[in-house]
Amino acid sequence: MKVIVVGAGLAGVEIVNVLNKAGVKVLLYEMRPVRMTPAHKTPYFGELVCSNSLKSTEITDASGLLKEEMKRLGSIIIHVAIKTSVPAGKALAVNRNEFAIGITRIIESMKNVEIVRSEIREIPDERPCVIASGPLTSDDLAESIRRFLGEDNLYFFDAISPIIDGETIDYSKGFWASRYDPNSKDYFNIPLNEEEYNRFYNELMKAEVVEYKEFEKGVKYFEGCMPIEELARRGRDTLLFGPMKPVGLIDPRTGKEPFAVVQLRREDREGRMFNIVGFQTKMKWPEQERVFRLIPGLENAEFLRYGGIHRNTYINSPKVLNATLSTKKDPLLFFAGQITGVEGYLESGATGIIAGVNAARIVKGLDPVVPPAETMIGSLINYIVNANPRDFQPMNANFGLLPPLEVKVRGKMERRKLLAERALKVLEEWMMENNLEFLR
Repeated sequence: MKVIVVGAGLAGVEIVNVLNKAGVKVLLYEMRPVRMTPAHKTPYFGELVCSNSLKSTEITDASGLLKEEMKRLGSIIIHVAIKTSVPAGKALAVNRNEFAIGITRIIESMKNVEIVRSEIREIPDERPCVIASGPLTSDDLAESIRRFLGEDNLYFFDAISPIIDGETIDYSKGFWASRYDPNSKDYFNIPLNEEEYNRFYNELMKAEVVEYKEFEKGVKYFEGCMPIEELARRGRDTLLFGPMKPVGLIDPRTGKEPFAVVQLRREDREGRMFNIVGFQTKMKWPEQERVFRLIPGLENAEFLRYGGIHRNTYINSPKVLNATLSTKKDPLLFFAGQITGVEGYLESGATGIIAGVNAARIVKGLDPVVPPAETMIGSLINYIVNANPRDFQPMNANFGLLPPLEVKVRGKMERRKLLAERALKVLEEWMMENNLEFLR
């Protein structure tokens, strides 16, 4: 018996990785490069289209805890990310091209996996099947999903940051430092005084943005990836508490905290390319050049990739999914990844691991399993299947999803440390109880 997997994004590759380790045959469908999406640029599996960062490595950070859980579950994403990492302080950032190529080569080498480069326009009839087509699911497949589930797809808009040529940055106008790690010099920080900030803000507010098509009206943005111009419309000081906040950064040339800061993060180890951190945008391309070149040090910046905007599709999981990630209508049809309503690279991959585990168990005649709510993975799944279906919104990993400790702990970091220790202990017990050690 084969498991059908639709989509080779971050969730899809995790599903395939689990099934291969379980000795289950897989038929993997990926439409790229036969048909590309508005955001993807390559034919590689696991391509990162927004940031090149997988966020914090500290287990007292929700992303760090999620990484550690995924690592213990044998995540292919974490394995390849570590091998292709670039300096990013206490974050795990990757060379996105090397990362995607590395994942693709591993999947292509798996003996149990047959790969078909073709667009799937309808939910396959074969079972078990896992739909991991992602937030950029093609219109035909999205319509097939809508008909099957009997629910209209929800959607929001996601924006990506521009990437600039490192050789075109004037490094004399900034300094190297990490906001929360005094020993790290992984980010290039450009300070702005009040006059420079006000000029930038005023021009940002005047900038022309991409017009929406009729079907894109009624825009809903995910708060964690809000276009910078949308944030700016909330008030002149909003950016000072968001992507341009100076907190934790002291300019060594003045010994003072700047009025505002723009951070640049490496896209590759050599520093040939830089991402403007938090500067997701839907401005027109000429406007991006005009406005972002007002930032000191970026006057002559050359853009290797402009910021952009695309529609993200996700299902109303509280209405249609079980905690096993199978559909209530058909227990042999699973969904995984951002199409379920989790938001983020890691979150997408994590649901892929669980969907893969359960698809493998179905093939082997075993009951599907649900990760404990005390784990970050379990808490995410608990959220997407138990949230209010009338106002369901995508969710990142965060400690607020975890059940509280039995004993109250005052300090935030100490509380997070204890929550993380509990999560990892419970995860290990769950893996042993369900014979999941083969994933390591």
